[in-house]
Amino acid sequence: MASDSVHVTLPDGKVIDLPAAASAYDAAAAIGPGLARAALAAVVDGELVDLHRPLPQSASLRLITERDPEALGLLRHSAAHVLATAVRRLRPEAQIGFGPAIEDGFYYDFGVDEPFTPEDLETFEAEIQAVIDADFPFEREVVDKVRARELFRDDALKLERLEEFADGETITVYRDGPFLDLCRGPHVPSTGRLQHVKLLSAAGAYWRGDETRQMLQRIYGTAFFKDADLAAHLERLEEAKKRDHRVLGRQLDLFAVDARVGSGLILWQPAGAIVRNEIEDYEKELILRHGYELVYTPHVMSERLFEISGHLENFQENMFGAMEIEGARYRAKPMNCPGHICIYQAGQRSYRDLPIRYAEFGTVYRYERSGVLHGMLRVRGFTQDDAHVFCTEDQVPSEIEALLDLVDEMLTTFGYPYTIELATRPEKAMGSEEVWDHAIGQLRTVLESRGLPFDVDEGGGAFYGPKLDFKLIDAIGRKWQGPTVQLDFNLPERFGMEYIGEDNERHRPVMLHRVLVGSMERFVGGLVEHYAGAFPVWLSPEQVRILPISEQFSEPASAYVAELRSQGIRASLHDRESLNYRIREAEMRKVPYMGVMGEREVENGTVAVRRRGGGRKQEVLDRRVFADQVREEIRTRGSG
Repeated sequence: MASDSVHVTLPDGKVIDLPAAASAYDAAAAIGPGLARAALAAVVDGELVDLHRPLPQSASLRLITERDPEALGLLRHSAAHVLATAVRRLRPEAQIGFGPAIEDGFYYDFGVDEPFTPEDLETFEAEIQAVIDADFPFEREVVDKVRARELFRDDALKLERLEEFADGETITVYRDGPFLDLCRGPHVPSTGRLQHVKLLSAAGAYWRGDETRQMLQRIYGTAFFKDADLAAHLERLEEAKKRDHRVLGRQLDLFAVDARVGSGLILWQPAGAIVRNEIEDYEKELILRHGYELVYTPHVMSERLFEISGHLENFQENMFGAMEIEGARYRAKPMNCPGHICIYQAGQRSYRDLPIRYAEFGTVYRYERSGVLHGMLRVRGFTQDDAHVFCTEDQVPSEIEALLDLVDEMLTTFGYPYTIELATRPEKAMGSEEVWDHAIGQLRTVLESRGLPFDVDEGGGAFYGPKLDFKLIDAIGRKWQGPTVQLDFNLPERFGMEYIGEDNERHRPVMLHRVLVGSMERFVGGLVEHYAGAFPVWLSPEQVRILPISEQFSEPASAYVAELRSQGIRASLHDRESLNYRIREAEMRKVPYMGVMGEREVENGTVAVRRRGGGRKQEVLDRRVFADQVREEIRTRGSG
């Protein structure tokens, strides 16, 4: 191949030759002017790069347009730089932190003396449009550490980051107009490619997530290629605000927090306790039917146990500190698995005993930084519906199959569609790569044999084994962390677990970890938002509210409440205040059924039933028929 040309292979196998130092943009222009206008970046030999970056002498090339999955993250990363450009134009003294793209948008951290106000965000947004209109090109430059220090000599945050680069490591900076940032890139070709950007909120954020460091101001925003997509996203955010579990949790008296108890520790109110108890009862019924046995383990355990398990080595930053008792050190447990292993090892096990399936609603404690605590969704003490399956290696595929069935049945009950991710070996992991590859292969094989689609989360596994993560999709399309299934060859080895095989020799069992709801606190918080507080009948803290038209009908109404309760229906009587007030209150409390009783209903043995969300519409039913209908809804656990 001549040294003065570039040899490019396109995804369809077609080969084009370009002049030396040609870029991906030149390749797009050679293919057609429409593609040159649409191209945003390129994947060159598997790496996402800037559109105008020179190509190597020989390369595979895939051009990125807004239709490609990489495009939105690229746009949002560039939007973060445009935000920083706008802020620095208006606040030249602002220190610059990090500005990544995130799942639904982007953020940028700034070091300023005072928190940003909503009025500041409006001003920044107007300046963002000015930066977009200027259509500054994003220009990449490779610099050495000396040059980088000079460029960022007035920015302490960037200087700190620079010291983490190894000598000789490639350092790149990007400029758009007046703004320069330390950044790996890539970016869209110019600021003019961003047309639909919206700033959403500002909040405090510690530098590098460290509570001992400087408090920065983080601005969140989002960006889309089309105005309609931005409008739809903003509409979803408004709907999400209405569903906020913290607001609805107070409105429905589900849970509380108290500074005297401690941050990230949840107090379950009676109404919330009913929801939690119904979920636990349902799950106990489900798992007992699937061959599990219930166990219980202590909340506090010897630190030695977590040395053996590897938690002190790999998870200590997420554990509460040690307590010293009679010269021994104890820890609040962050996981239930070591306790279940100890139960397994309490007696000799035979191959005839396997598989053994232990399940526990076990409360665990993990140190979460105060900045990430969020209602019931991110807490420091939570109850996990942990289970561990101990089996022979030959039984692993069938046990994974059984877990997939179990997860599907449970999520169907709650009305959640879901996706699956296969999470692989993280950087911090126990065990050999060969063991990990074998475990990953087993999970992959079962998924593929069942024809289940899945994504791969590279490096997302637990430190002791790969896992399947099930992402729940709620009523407004958001994804939540749901069940997990982890395949573990490492903890059985570390604990020296054994069973006596058919050959009368000692063998090592394999361990499967699984949760269905995961954190009960997070799951219920997510359910509140999924259902917008309007729980299906079987989960509703109050299922029927009986409303006599006036107090003269309170006695027969009270008798009917007693009858409903005797049939296992959570019913209550409300006979004070005006009828309209009581109806509005029942709607606010999202009670599934209101039963109005007046003279005609009392005489005829009927009740005028209003369904939640049905407005003024009501249906007069025989009282026994109505009770039977409610009991059937409870029995079938309809998802509403």
